Amino acid sequence: MDNITKAVQYYENGYMCSQAVFAAFAEEFGITEKQALQIGACFGGGMNKGEVCGACTGALMVLGMKYGQFDLNDTASRAKGGAMAVKFLDEFEKRKGSYVCCDILGCDLRTDEGRSFARSKGLFRTLCPEMVRTAAEILTELLGDES
Repeated sequence: MDNITKAVQYYENGYMCSQAVFAAFAEEFGITEKQALQIGACFGGGMNKGEVCGACTGALMVLGMKYGQFDLNDTASRAKGGAMAVKFLDEFEKRKGSYVCCDILGCDLRTDEGRSFARSKGLFRTLCPEMVRTAAEILTELLGDES
């Protein structure tokens, strides 16, 4: 099963968007499924505040695993990681109009009313799986371009 399908499946099985994307790719970078699900747990729903889409955050975590700086003297990796994050977010915004959860869903998830609106309109079942799919597709493309 490819990572795009795995990401959507994780989401459809009840995991948060951030968990779904991160877990689908994590084992390739030495993170277990359990670790990935735990690390990604608090980033769904735009960090539970409708900010940056959790599917995007999961993808950014994967990009960090591949390109993230860990040696303070390695400024090239810092630049590369930042550039890849911007490239990912720009492409996501181009395809979906925004990478901000509240903009994508059209409601404010910081409020009870906003969360109720999203649930009543089925947005978590209709829009969010497509965001997970798109994030995983872009991530697959970016990682493939760098091979």
